[in-house]
Amino acid sequence: MHRMSGLDASFYLLEDENTPLHVASVVVFEGPAPSYGDLIRQVVAKLPQVPRYRQRVRPVPLHLGRPVWADDPHFNILYHVRHTALPQPGTGEQLRNLAGRVLAQRLDPAKPLWEIWLVEGLADGRWAMIAKVHHCMVDGVAGMDLATVMFDLTPDHRPPDRLPGWEPEPEPTALGLLRDAAQRAVTQPVRQTGDVVRGLGGVREARRLRDFALGLTRTTARFASPSAGSLNGPIGPHRRWCWQQAPLEDAKRIRKALGGTVNDVVLTAVAAGYRDLLEARGTLTEDTVVRSAVPVSVRATDQRGEMNNRVAAVFVNLPAGVADPLERLRRVREQTDDVKRSGQAAGTRTLTRLTDAAVAPALLSLGARVPVRLRQDLVQTVTTNVPGPDFPLYVMGRRVLEMHPYVPLTGGIRVATAIVSYCGTLYFGITGDFDAMPDLDVLARGVRGGLAELLRAAP
Repeated sequence: MHRMSGLDASFYLLEDENTPLHVASVVVFEGPAPSYGDLIRQVVAKLPQVPRYRQRVRPVPLHLGRPVWADDPHFNILYHVRHTALPQPGTGEQLRNLAGRVLAQRLDPAKPLWEIWLVEGLADGRWAMIAKVHHCMVDGVAGMDLATVMFDLTPDHRPPDRLPGWEPEPEPTALGLLRDAAQRAVTQPVRQTGDVVRGLGGVREARRLRDFALGLTRTTARFASPSAGSLNGPIGPHRRWCWQQAPLEDAKRIRKALGGTVNDVVLTAVAAGYRDLLEARGTLTEDTVVRSAVPVSVRATDQRGEMNNRVAAVFVNLPAGVADPLERLRRVREQTDDVKRSGQAAGTRTLTRLTDAAVAPALLSLGARVPVRLRQDLVQTVTTNVPGPDFPLYVMGRRVLEMHPYVPLTGGIRVATAIVSYCGTLYFGITGDFDAMPDLDVLARGVRGGLAELLRAAP
């Protein structure tokens, strides 16, 4: 039995019928497609490396403690690995529409929180997998770690001679969960607060917290800028999903010529996409900004491979109203450089650890649900960029050709963008509320055009 962290629990508790909170991807492979039975055996052979895939969430009665992970005594691999096919001709648009329907559906909270769909019938003899994992289980970096576990690193494939056995551990009783929660309510805050205080006693942690406090003023000033609140609003149960891709080398050339980081270049391209979207809607002005939450990994090297969330959010005003692409990049760089200097991500991590120790689980449950039901106009979008492997991945000897990421929507945010790099290509996955974002393709094309603008401007 493993108890969730406060951050993981918040992702679990935030979910409702209109806000399914799984991260996902559509992975396209070279052909031919494996049989459904062969894929089942492949996944079963990998499960010992990912024990969380056979565990389900057990909430503590009355939310007197954070939810726990416990083995599912009725685990059935056939429920989690599913099989479907596209009608001819198997275009990318057909695959996106299928994925949009699959990804709009919630994972069953009574079962382990993941699914894999085998999709046959793509053009040119290709096939795909749609993979869904609940956000309470992984963040972007952990999702990439998971990919390298579930996939192979070489094309050499030999079917497993025998499948590993598994016996579930006994499930905790409600009384046992309450007893454990009562003990932790006494001991955990003292222990965690002591760990934080000892950490703050170090020179490095003290400096980080000081820089974080000094940077709060500038961060708050960014929230004072008027933003495109027209992008906010209630979210329905259905989703649109678009994707774009671009050579990673283009972003590196822009970075080398104009300065900044690849992430700065990506954020500037996304700002160009919002410029096109708002201009087409007739709501663009010269001072329009689209405020984005930008998740930043705070995962230490020795925490790679852990199935949990270790992220902090920083905020960047995407300068959609600025016509000059070089000026857009300069403004993005100015903000991201300030975030790095002020230690916002590290400071947020420290505050999260303190909150994890101090906030009662019942209050966490209430606090997680309230933002979903209240409209907010401060933040319009989420933009997450996760470096993926620069080496090819395989499943059963078939090479991964494309890797399209999906990010969920919540809290009045009707559109979000996930970016992942794989084998020299940047893949942009843009999620939109179905009713509020009928023009999502305008944003997607604008992102690609924003990269082209920067490439032309680079000497």
